[in-house]
Amino acid sequence: MTIPVVIDPQAGLPAEGYRLSIAPSGVRAVAADEAGKRHAQQTVRQLAGPDAFRAARIRPGPWVLPCGEIEDHPRFSWRGCLLDVARHFQPKAAVLRFVDLLAVHKLNVLHLHLTDDQGWRVEVPDYPRLTEVGAWREGSWVGRPPDGTREHDGRPHGGYYTTDDLREIVAYARERGVTVVPEVDIPGHSQAAIAAYPDLGTTAEPVPVRTAWGISDHVLNAEESTVAFYRRVFDHVASIFDSPVIALGGDEVPTVQWRAHAAARAAELGLSSPDELHGWWVRQIAEHLSGLGRRALAWDDVLDAGTLPPGVIIASWRGEQGGIAAALAGHDVVMCPEQYLYLDHRQSDHPDEPIPVGYLVRLEDVYRYEPVPAGLPGSARQRVLGAQAQVWTEHLDDPRRIDYAAFPRLAAFAEVVWSPPERDYAEFVRRLARHHLPRLDALGVEYRPMGGPRPWQTRPGVPGRPR
Repeated sequence: MTIPVVIDPQAGLPAEGYRLSIAPSGVRAVAADEAGKRHAQQTVRQLAGPDAFRAARIRPGPWVLPCGEIEDHPRFSWRGCLLDVARHFQPKAAVLRFVDLLAVHKLNVLHLHLTDDQGWRVEVPDYPRLTEVGAWREGSWVGRPPDGTREHDGRPHGGYYTTDDLREIVAYARERGVTVVPEVDIPGHSQAAIAAYPDLGTTAEPVPVRTAWGISDHVLNAEESTVAFYRRVFDHVASIFDSPVIALGGDEVPTVQWRAHAAARAAELGLSSPDELHGWWVRQIAEHLSGLGRRALAWDDVLDAGTLPPGVIIASWRGEQGGIAAALAGHDVVMCPEQYLYLDHRQSDHPDEPIPVGYLVRLEDVYRYEPVPAGLPGSARQRVLGAQAQVWTEHLDDPRRIDYAAFPRLAAFAEVVWSPPERDYAEFVRRLARHHLPRLDALGVEYRPMGGPRPWQTRPGVPGRPR
Protein backbone atom coordinates (compact mmCIF):
# COMPACT_ATOMS: atom_id res chain seq x y z
CA MET A 1 0.00 0.00 0.00
CA THR A 2 1.12 3.58 -0.60
CA ILE A 3 0.03 6.98 0.69
CA PRO A 4 0.58 10.48 -0.70
CA VAL A 5 3.55 12.22 0.94
CA VAL A 6 4.31 15.92 0.61
CA ILE A 7 8.01 16.73 0.27
CA ASP A 8 8.71 19.97 2.09
CA PRO A 9 12.36 20.92 2.71
CA GLN A 10 11.10 23.74 4.95
CA ALA A 11 9.20 21.41 7.29
CA GLY A 12 11.96 21.47 9.88
CA LEU A 13 12.84 17.80 9.40
CA PRO A 14 16.38 16.38 9.25
CA ALA A 15 17.66 14.67 6.10
CA GLU A 16 15.62 11.52 5.37
CA GLY A 17 13.11 12.56 8.03
CA TYR A 18 9.32 12.38 7.87
CA ARG A 19 6.22 13.20 9.92
CA LEU A 20 3.01 11.17 9.94
CA SER A 21 -0.36 12.21 11.35
CA ILE A 22 -2.86 9.34 11.38
CA ALA A 23 -6.44 10.19 12.33
CA PRO A 24 -9.88 8.68 11.64
CA SER A 25 -10.19 11.19 8.80
CA GLY A 26 -7.05 9.93 7.05
CA VAL A 27 -3.26 10.10 6.89
CA ARG A 28 -1.21 13.26 6.46
CA ALA A 29 2.47 12.79 5.66
CA VAL A 30 5.30 15.22 5.05
CA ALA A 31 8.96 14.44 4.35
CA ALA A 32 12.20 16.34 4.11
CA ASP A 33 13.22 14.71 0.82
CA GLU A 34 12.64 11.72 -1.45
CA ALA A 35 14.33 9.38 1.03
CA GLY A 36 12.04 10.61 3.80
CA LYS A 37 9.05 10.01 1.53
CA ARG A 38 10.08 6.38 1.06
CA HIS A 39 10.62 5.94 4.80
CA ALA A 40 7.16 7.36 5.55
CA GLN A 41 5.58 4.88 3.13
CA GLN A 42 7.51 1.97 4.66
CA THR A 43 6.33 2.98 8.13
CA VAL A 44 2.70 3.03 6.99
CA ARG A 45 3.25 -0.38 5.44
CA GLN A 46 4.57 -1.64 8.78
CA LEU A 47 1.58 -0.21 10.63
CA ALA A 48 -0.83 -1.89 8.22
CA GLY A 49 0.35 -5.33 9.31
CA PRO A 50 2.09 -8.33 7.74
CA ASP A 51 -0.33 -8.64 4.80
CA ALA A 52 0.97 -5.32 3.47
CA PHE A 53 4.25 -7.12 2.72
CA ARG A 54 2.73 -9.79 0.51
CA ALA A 55 3.10 -9.61 -3.26
CA ALA A 56 -0.67 -9.45 -3.75
CA ARG A 57 -3.74 -8.45 -1.73
CA ILE A 58 -5.23 -11.53 -0.06
CA ARG A 59 -8.04 -10.03 2.06
CA PRO A 60 -10.84 -7.67 1.05
CA GLY A 61 -11.70 -4.44 2.78
CA PRO A 62 -9.79 -1.30 3.76
CA TRP A 63 -6.42 -1.21 5.46
CA VAL A 64 -6.65 -0.32 9.16
CA LEU A 65 -4.00 1.86 10.76
CA PRO A 66 -3.56 2.90 14.40
CA CYS A 67 -4.07 6.61 14.99
CA GLY A 68 -1.20 8.73 16.26
CA GLU A 69 1.67 11.06 15.44
CA ILE A 70 5.09 9.87 14.28
CA GLU A 71 8.18 11.97 13.58
CA ASP A 72 11.28 10.02 12.67
CA HIS A 73 14.65 10.19 10.95
CA PRO A 74 17.77 8.00 10.79
CA ARG A 75 20.78 8.49 13.02
CA PHE A 76 23.36 7.59 10.34
CA SER A 77 23.59 8.33 6.63
CA TRP A 78 25.39 5.03 5.82
CA ARG A 79 23.18 2.10 6.73
CA GLY A 80 24.69 -0.69 4.72
CA CYS A 81 24.95 -4.39 4.08
CA LEU A 82 27.60 -6.21 2.07
CA LEU A 83 26.51 -9.11 -0.10
CA ASP A 84 29.36 -11.31 -1.32
CA VAL A 85 28.51 -12.66 -4.77
CA ALA A 86 32.12 -13.62 -5.56
CA ARG A 87 32.45 -16.71 -3.35
CA HIS A 88 28.99 -18.02 -4.26
CA PHE A 89 27.30 -16.36 -7.20
CA GLN A 90 23.76 -15.20 -6.55
CA PRO A 91 21.38 -14.99 -9.54
CA LYS A 92 20.21 -11.54 -10.52
CA ALA A 93 16.71 -12.22 -9.20
CA ALA A 94 18.19 -13.03 -5.78
CA VAL A 95 20.10 -9.73 -5.73
CA LEU A 96 16.95 -7.79 -6.64
CA ARG A 97 15.09 -9.56 -3.85
CA PHE A 98 17.90 -8.69 -1.42
CA VAL A 99 17.56 -5.04 -2.45
CA ASP A 100 13.85 -5.25 -1.59
CA LEU A 101 14.69 -6.64 1.84
CA LEU A 102 17.19 -3.84 2.50
CA ALA A 103 14.57 -1.25 1.52
CA VAL A 104 11.99 -2.84 3.83
CA HIS A 105 14.45 -2.33 6.68
CA LYS A 106 15.27 1.26 5.63
CA LEU A 107 18.85 0.30 4.86
CA ASN A 108 20.29 2.41 2.08
CA VAL A 109 23.61 0.89 0.92
CA LEU A 110 24.20 -2.44 -0.81
CA HIS A 111 27.94 -3.12 -0.92
CA LEU A 112 28.24 -5.66 -3.75
CA HIS A 113 31.44 -7.70 -3.47
CA LEU A 114 32.00 -8.64 -7.12
CA THR A 115 35.50 -10.14 -7.35
CA ASP A 116 37.72 -12.38 -5.29
CA ASP A 117 40.07 -15.36 -5.56
CA GLN A 118 37.10 -17.69 -6.07
CA GLY A 119 35.29 -15.82 -8.85
CA TRP A 120 34.96 -12.71 -11.01
CA ARG A 121 31.33 -11.64 -11.43
CA VAL A 122 31.31 -8.44 -13.52
CA GLU A 123 31.47 -8.45 -17.32
CA VAL A 124 34.25 -6.21 -18.69
CA PRO A 125 33.96 -6.11 -22.50
CA ASP A 126 37.62 -5.14 -22.97
CA TYR A 127 38.74 -8.25 -21.06
CA PRO A 128 36.38 -11.13 -21.89
CA ARG A 129 38.49 -13.81 -20.19
CA LEU A 130 37.67 -12.28 -16.81
CA THR A 131 34.26 -13.92 -17.11
CA GLU A 132 35.03 -16.66 -19.64
CA VAL A 133 37.67 -18.06 -17.27
CA GLY A 134 37.51 -16.11 -14.01
CA ALA A 135 33.79 -16.59 -13.37
CA TRP A 136 34.06 -20.38 -13.00
CA ARG A 137 35.81 -22.74 -10.61
CA GLU A 138 36.07 -26.52 -10.56
CA GLY A 139 34.51 -26.90 -7.14
CA SER A 140 34.37 -25.57 -3.59
CA TRP A 141 35.54 -26.57 -0.16
CA VAL A 142 32.79 -28.07 1.99
CA GLY A 143 33.00 -26.63 5.47
CA ARG A 144 36.33 -25.29 6.66
CA PRO A 145 39.53 -27.27 7.31
CA PRO A 146 41.09 -28.57 9.44
CA ASP A 147 37.81 -30.39 10.07
CA GLY A 148 36.13 -29.78 6.71
CA THR A 149 37.21 -31.10 3.33
CA ARG A 150 40.77 -30.47 2.16
CA GLU A 151 39.79 -31.15 -1.44
CA HIS A 152 36.98 -29.41 -3.27
CA ASP A 153 33.65 -31.10 -3.86
CA GLY A 154 34.08 -31.48 -7.64
CA ARG A 155 30.92 -29.52 -8.33
CA PRO A 156 31.61 -26.69 -10.82
CA HIS A 157 30.39 -23.31 -9.67
CA GLY A 158 30.12 -19.99 -11.46
CA GLY A 159 28.17 -17.17 -13.01
CA TYR A 160 28.49 -13.46 -13.69
CA TYR A 161 26.44 -10.35 -14.35
CA THR A 162 26.37 -8.71 -17.74
CA THR A 163 26.75 -4.96 -17.97
CA ASP A 164 23.01 -4.64 -18.54
CA ASP A 165 22.28 -6.92 -15.55
CA LEU A 166 24.26 -4.61 -13.30
CA ARG A 167 22.66 -1.49 -14.75
CA GLU A 168 19.30 -3.06 -13.99
CA ILE A 169 20.33 -3.83 -10.40
CA VAL A 170 21.55 -0.25 -9.94
CA ALA A 171 18.35 1.24 -11.37
CA TYR A 172 16.13 -1.12 -9.36
CA ALA A 173 17.97 -0.23 -6.16
CA ARG A 174 17.89 3.50 -6.90
CA GLU A 175 14.09 3.38 -7.21
CA ARG A 176 14.01 1.92 -3.70
CA GLY A 177 16.45 4.35 -2.13
CA VAL A 178 19.38 1.94 -2.06
CA THR A 179 22.82 2.92 -3.40
CA VAL A 180 24.86 0.04 -4.82
CA VAL A 181 28.56 0.33 -3.95
CA PRO A 182 30.60 -2.07 -6.14
CA GLU A 183 33.82 -3.68 -4.97
CA VAL A 184 36.65 -4.88 -7.22
CA ASP A 185 39.46 -6.22 -5.04
CA ILE A 186 43.08 -5.11 -5.47
CA PRO A 187 45.92 -6.02 -5.10
CA GLY A 188 45.11 -9.20 -3.19
CA HIS A 189 42.08 -11.48 -3.48
CA SER A 190 42.85 -11.45 -7.20
CA GLN A 191 43.47 -15.09 -8.12
CA ALA A 192 40.39 -15.32 -10.38
CA ALA A 193 41.67 -12.37 -12.44
CA ILE A 194 45.17 -13.90 -12.59
CA ALA A 195 43.66 -17.22 -13.69
CA ALA A 196 42.08 -15.35 -16.61
CA TYR A 197 45.17 -13.27 -17.43
CA PRO A 198 48.35 -14.83 -15.92
CA ASP A 199 50.46 -11.81 -16.87
CA LEU A 200 48.67 -9.90 -14.10
CA GLY A 201 50.36 -12.08 -11.49
CA THR A 202 53.84 -11.84 -10.08
CA THR A 203 55.06 -15.09 -11.68
CA ALA A 204 53.03 -14.98 -14.95
CA GLU A 205 52.42 -18.70 -14.44
CA PRO A 206 48.93 -20.18 -15.04
CA VAL A 207 46.81 -20.70 -11.92
CA PRO A 208 43.25 -21.95 -11.51
CA VAL A 209 40.37 -20.01 -10.03
CA ARG A 210 40.70 -20.81 -6.34
CA THR A 211 38.53 -23.62 -4.97
CA ALA A 212 39.58 -23.15 -1.32
CA TRP A 213 38.50 -20.45 1.11
CA GLY A 214 40.95 -18.28 2.99
CA ILE A 215 43.71 -16.05 1.63
CA SER A 216 45.62 -16.71 -1.59
CA ASP A 217 49.29 -15.75 -1.97
CA HIS A 218 48.61 -14.73 -5.59
CA VAL A 219 48.70 -10.93 -5.81
CA LEU A 220 48.87 -8.49 -8.69
CA ASN A 221 52.27 -7.46 -9.99
CA ALA A 222 53.27 -3.80 -10.07
CA GLU A 223 53.87 -3.38 -13.79
CA GLU A 224 52.37 -0.31 -15.44
CA SER A 225 50.49 -2.57 -17.85
CA THR A 226 48.67 -4.20 -14.91
CA VAL A 227 47.79 -0.85 -13.39
CA ALA A 228 46.49 0.27 -16.80
CA PHE A 229 44.43 -2.94 -17.00
CA TYR A 230 42.74 -2.19 -13.70
CA ARG A 231 42.21 1.46 -14.50
CA ARG A 232 40.17 0.32 -17.51
CA VAL A 233 38.28 -2.15 -15.31
CA PHE A 234 37.40 0.60 -12.84
CA ASP A 235 36.46 2.93 -15.72
CA HIS A 236 33.92 0.32 -16.82
CA VAL A 237 32.66 -0.20 -13.27
CA ALA A 238 32.24 3.57 -12.83
CA SER A 239 30.25 3.71 -16.07
CA ILE A 240 27.72 1.24 -14.61
CA PHE A 241 27.42 2.27 -10.96
CA ASP A 242 26.27 5.77 -10.04
CA SER A 243 27.47 5.51 -6.44
CA PRO A 244 29.78 8.33 -5.34
CA VAL A 245 31.82 5.58 -3.62
CA ILE A 246 33.58 2.61 -5.23
CA ALA A 247 35.31 -0.03 -3.11
CA LEU A 248 38.80 -1.25 -4.03
CA GLY A 249 39.31 -3.88 -1.33
CA GLY A 250 42.90 -3.61 -0.17
CA ASP A 251 42.55 -6.24 2.56
CA GLU A 252 44.50 -9.41 3.37
CA VAL A 253 47.43 -8.82 1.00
CA PRO A 254 50.27 -11.37 1.41
CA THR A 255 53.65 -10.03 0.31
CA VAL A 256 55.51 -13.34 -0.10
CA GLN A 257 55.38 -13.29 -3.91
CA TRP A 258 56.42 -9.64 -4.10
CA ARG A 259 59.42 -10.38 -1.91
CA ALA A 260 60.41 -13.25 -4.18
CA HIS A 261 59.74 -11.62 -7.55
CA ALA A 262 59.20 -7.86 -7.27
CA ALA A 263 62.08 -6.46 -5.24
CA ALA A 264 63.63 -4.81 -8.31
CA ARG A 265 60.31 -3.27 -9.34
CA ALA A 266 59.75 -1.92 -5.82
CA ALA A 267 63.20 -0.30 -5.88
CA GLU A 268 62.48 1.16 -9.32
CA LEU A 269 59.37 2.78 -7.86
CA GLY A 270 61.40 4.27 -5.03
CA LEU A 271 59.97 1.99 -2.37
CA SER A 272 62.14 0.75 0.49
CA SER A 273 60.60 -2.73 0.54
CA PRO A 274 58.41 -4.93 -1.69
CA ASP A 275 55.89 -4.87 1.16
CA GLU A 276 55.21 -1.22 0.29
CA LEU A 277 53.68 -2.29 -3.02
CA HIS A 278 50.45 -2.80 -1.06
CA GLY A 279 50.08 0.91 -0.32
CA TRP A 280 51.42 1.83 -3.75
CA TRP A 281 48.65 -0.17 -5.42
CA VAL A 282 45.95 1.34 -3.22
CA ARG A 283 47.17 4.84 -4.04
CA GLN A 284 47.17 4.16 -7.80
CA ILE A 285 43.53 3.10 -7.83
CA ALA A 286 42.28 5.55 -5.18
CA GLU A 287 43.78 8.45 -7.14
CA HIS A 288 42.29 7.10 -10.37
CA LEU A 289 38.86 6.90 -8.77
CA SER A 290 39.28 10.45 -7.50
CA GLY A 291 39.97 11.51 -11.07
CA LEU A 292 36.66 9.91 -12.06
CA GLY A 293 34.87 11.96 -9.41
CA ARG A 294 34.46 9.03 -7.03
CA ARG A 295 35.69 8.26 -3.53
CA ALA A 296 37.50 5.03 -2.74
CA LEU A 297 36.32 2.75 0.06
CA ALA A 298 39.00 0.41 1.44
CA TRP A 299 39.18 -2.12 4.26
CA ASP A 300 41.17 -1.01 7.30
CA ASP A 301 44.21 -3.13 6.33
CA VAL A 302 45.26 -0.21 4.12
CA LEU A 303 46.01 1.84 7.24
CA ASP A 304 49.09 -0.37 7.65
CA ALA A 305 50.21 0.20 4.06
CA GLY A 306 51.42 3.79 4.10
CA THR A 307 49.98 7.21 3.43
CA LEU A 308 46.53 7.27 1.86
CA PRO A 309 45.15 9.92 -0.49
CA PRO A 310 42.61 12.29 1.08
CA GLY A 311 39.00 11.28 0.71
CA VAL A 312 39.50 7.52 1.14
CA ILE A 313 36.76 6.01 3.32
CA ILE A 314 37.87 3.27 5.71
CA ALA A 315 35.74 0.21 6.43
CA SER A 316 36.79 -0.88 9.93
CA TRP A 317 36.39 -4.67 9.94
CA ARG A 318 39.19 -6.04 12.15
CA GLY A 319 37.67 -4.36 15.19
CA GLU A 320 37.18 -0.73 16.16
CA GLN A 321 40.80 0.44 16.40
CA GLY A 322 41.13 0.87 12.64
CA GLY A 323 38.07 3.08 12.58
CA ILE A 324 39.35 5.15 15.48
CA ALA A 325 42.78 5.60 13.87
CA ALA A 326 41.24 6.50 10.51
CA ALA A 327 38.87 9.06 12.01
CA LEU A 328 41.68 10.68 13.98
CA ALA A 329 43.71 10.85 10.75
CA GLY A 330 40.87 12.71 9.02
CA HIS A 331 39.25 9.86 7.09
CA ASP A 332 35.54 9.11 7.05
CA VAL A 333 34.73 5.70 8.49
CA VAL A 334 32.15 2.95 8.10
CA MET A 335 32.12 0.65 11.12
CA CYS A 336 31.78 -3.06 10.30
CA PRO A 337 33.73 -5.06 12.93
CA GLU A 338 33.59 -8.79 12.37
CA GLN A 339 33.07 -9.48 16.08
CA TYR A 340 29.60 -7.91 15.87
CA LEU A 341 28.51 -7.42 12.27
CA TYR A 342 29.66 -10.42 10.22
CA LEU A 343 26.40 -12.24 9.63
CA ASP A 344 28.04 -15.34 8.15
CA HIS A 345 29.48 -16.00 11.61
CA ARG A 346 27.63 -18.49 13.77
CA GLN A 347 24.49 -17.35 15.58
CA SER A 348 24.69 -19.69 18.56
CA ASP A 349 26.57 -22.65 19.97
CA HIS A 350 23.51 -24.81 19.27
CA PRO A 351 24.79 -28.26 18.13
CA ASP A 352 22.67 -28.06 14.97
CA GLU A 353 24.01 -24.65 13.91
CA PRO A 354 24.86 -25.08 10.20
CA ILE A 355 28.58 -24.78 9.35
CA PRO A 356 29.53 -22.86 12.52
CA VAL A 357 32.33 -20.50 11.54
CA GLY A 358 33.78 -17.35 13.05
CA TYR A 359 32.82 -15.54 16.22
CA LEU A 360 29.59 -16.10 18.12
CA VAL A 361 27.42 -13.23 16.85
CA ARG A 362 24.02 -13.55 18.50
CA LEU A 363 20.97 -11.45 17.73
CA GLU A 364 21.57 -9.66 21.03
CA ASP A 365 25.22 -8.94 20.14
CA VAL A 366 24.16 -7.23 16.93
CA TYR A 367 21.43 -5.23 18.64
CA ARG A 368 23.72 -4.00 21.41
CA TYR A 369 26.46 -2.84 19.03
CA GLU A 370 27.24 0.89 19.15
CA PRO A 371 28.76 2.24 15.88
CA VAL A 372 30.50 5.24 17.47
CA PRO A 373 33.42 3.77 19.45
CA ALA A 374 33.60 4.85 23.07
CA GLY A 375 37.28 5.71 22.63
CA LEU A 376 36.70 8.16 19.81
CA PRO A 377 37.07 11.83 20.82
CA GLY A 378 34.07 14.05 20.21
CA SER A 379 35.90 16.09 17.56
CA ALA A 380 36.25 12.98 15.37
CA ARG A 381 32.83 11.42 15.89
CA GLN A 382 31.31 13.10 12.86
CA ARG A 383 33.75 11.01 10.78
CA VAL A 384 31.64 7.90 11.48
CA LEU A 385 29.30 7.83 8.49
CA GLY A 386 27.49 4.81 9.88
CA ALA A 387 27.88 1.06 9.92
CA GLN A 388 27.56 -1.95 7.67
CA ALA A 389 26.71 -5.62 8.22
CA GLN A 390 28.52 -8.21 6.10
CA VAL A 391 27.10 -11.33 4.45
CA TRP A 392 30.10 -13.29 3.18
CA THR A 393 29.11 -16.40 1.26
CA GLU A 394 31.85 -19.01 1.51
CA HIS A 395 29.33 -21.16 3.38
CA LEU A 396 26.12 -19.61 2.02
CA ASP A 397 25.62 -21.19 -1.38
CA ASP A 398 22.05 -20.11 -2.18
CA PRO A 399 19.43 -17.49 -1.21
CA ARG A 400 17.88 -19.75 1.43
CA ARG A 401 21.20 -19.98 3.28
CA ILE A 402 21.59 -16.20 2.99
CA ASP A 403 18.12 -15.72 4.50
CA TYR A 404 19.09 -17.92 7.44
CA ALA A 405 22.34 -16.08 8.11
CA ALA A 406 21.00 -12.56 7.62
CA PHE A 407 17.65 -12.63 9.40
CA PRO A 408 16.56 -11.66 11.94
CA ARG A 409 20.01 -10.26 12.79
CA LEU A 410 19.77 -7.76 9.93
CA ALA A 411 16.53 -6.46 11.45
CA ALA A 412 18.42 -5.82 14.69
CA PHE A 413 21.19 -4.08 12.76
CA ALA A 414 18.66 -1.87 10.98
CA GLU A 415 17.58 -0.48 14.33
CA VAL A 416 21.20 0.05 15.40
CA VAL A 417 21.93 2.36 12.47
CA TRP A 418 18.52 4.09 12.50
CA SER A 419 17.74 4.66 16.17
CA PRO A 420 19.40 6.58 19.02
CA PRO A 421 21.90 4.58 21.09
CA GLU A 422 19.45 4.15 23.99
CA ARG A 423 17.70 0.93 23.01
CA ASP A 424 15.93 -1.83 24.96
CA TYR A 425 16.76 -5.35 23.75
CA ALA A 426 13.89 -7.04 25.61
CA GLU A 427 11.42 -4.59 24.09
CA PHE A 428 12.95 -5.21 20.63
CA VAL A 429 12.54 -8.97 21.01
CA ARG A 430 8.87 -8.54 21.90
CA ARG A 431 8.28 -6.37 18.83
CA LEU A 432 10.29 -8.75 16.66
CA ALA A 433 8.21 -11.76 17.66
CA ARG A 434 4.85 -10.00 17.53
CA HIS A 435 5.25 -7.84 14.45
CA HIS A 436 8.41 -8.31 12.43
CA LEU A 437 8.80 -12.07 12.12
CA PRO A 438 5.26 -12.23 10.67
CA ARG A 439 6.36 -9.61 8.13
CA LEU A 440 9.34 -11.77 7.20
CA ASP A 441 6.98 -14.73 6.88
CA ALA A 442 4.81 -12.70 4.51
CA LEU A 443 7.89 -11.78 2.49
CA GLY A 444 8.92 -15.43 2.25
CA VAL A 445 12.17 -14.95 4.17
CA GLU A 446 13.51 -18.24 5.58
CA TYR A 447 15.01 -16.66 8.70
CA ARG A 448 16.52 -18.48 11.64
CA PRO A 449 13.84 -19.08 14.30
CA MET A 450 14.62 -17.67 17.73
CA GLY A 451 14.88 -21.17 19.20
CA GLY A 452 17.29 -22.58 16.63
CA PRO A 453 17.36 -23.87 13.07
CA ARG A 454 14.58 -25.80 11.46
CA PRO A 455 15.58 -29.33 10.39
CA TRP A 456 16.06 -28.34 6.76
CA GLN A 457 18.24 -25.39 7.77
CA THR A 458 20.88 -27.61 9.36
CA ARG A 459 23.93 -29.03 7.56
CA PRO A 460 24.64 -32.34 9.31
CA GLY A 461 28.19 -33.56 8.88
CA VAL A 462 29.56 -30.28 7.51
CA PRO A 463 31.95 -28.89 10.15
CA GLY A 464 32.96 -25.31 10.52
CA ARG A 465 35.72 -23.49 12.35
CA PRO A 466 34.41 -21.59 15.38
CA ARG A 467 36.54 -18.80 16.81
